[in-house]
Amino acid sequence: MRRPCEGSVDGLMLLDKALGSSSNQALQQLRRLFSRVKAGHGGTLDPLATGMLPIALGDATKFLHGLLDADKTYEASLNLGQSSSTGDAEGVLSDWSDPKPFLHRLSSVLERFKGPQDQTPPMYAALKHEGKALYAWAREGIEVPRKPRAIVIHQLDILDMVQYDASSGERTCLRVRVHCSKGTYIRSLAHDIGQALGCGAYLAGLRRTAVAHFKEDQMLSLDQLEPLDQAARNAFLLPTDALLLDLNRLDLDDDSARRLIQGQRLSSEAHGAQGLVGPVRLYRSSGGLLGTGSIDERGVLAAQRLVAQKSI
Repeated sequence: MRRPCEGSVDGLMLLDKALGSSSNQALQQLRRLFSRVKAGHGGTLDPLATGMLPIALGDATKFLHGLLDADKTYEASLNLGQSSSTGDAEGVLSDWSDPKPFLHRLSSVLERFKGPQDQTPPMYAALKHEGKALYAWAREGIEVPRKPRAIVIHQLDILDMVQYDASSGERTCLRVRVHCSKGTYIRSLAHDIGQALGCGAYLAGLRRTAVAHFKEDQMLSLDQLEPLDQAARNAFLLPTDALLLDLNRLDLDDDSARRLIQGQRLSSEAHGAQGLVGPVRLYRSSGGLLGTGSIDERGVLAAQRLVAQKSI
């Protein structure tokens, strides 16, 4: 069992990603502020999107997978009256169609997009077809078949709608809040809403405000972190087990923890987990996180992912 390096950093940073930065660029910039520690992020944000990018550091990377499956919340700005070849402001726009005659149907149209549904991913996506990303095919002018994917829109609310003057005339921007399942493409949702309205729409702006139970007021930007010393930055890290709060907690005495680390299996009932089945988060008698385990139907506890231990 390896020993963590003295002064090692473990935890979760909820980064407020800046406009124009890719998720990997943001991750590498954060790593630079934390001595190049091992890191991973919990769900890609496009360069044109801002907001919550959960980044796990050190041992927390072992438990990041749950965020990839978690629900997300976004605030999206949709420009009505035109569609886009890419679904967003970077694409080629269609001819203008005044959305005003269609707006009386807006509430009923949005209602149709709530709940379970199948969504076809956009061509400008990182999903692969025959080993090549969809966006690579699209840049070659080739449209390939995409299999619809099951998603759920839990919430779709109007935040506001603004008419503004552009160089080509008056335009309408609709802002909505979307609470959705993993795998939802907001660019596709914007396009589909425009098609359903009859006037077209494209995504003009996107901000992710929540991932799982993590909220917007917990985020920090690179600009906020940059001037801080290392101790102050570390103080803003959420503990590793913030990624595991949806799991039942099981506390082990020192002997049981040692046996589990050595690969032995334990009786869960002997540790106060009678009737529990499935994944659990494990703690040592000191209160420190040990990792995660799994209890089978027979009540047998086995280790799954463990944090680095100073000793066994």
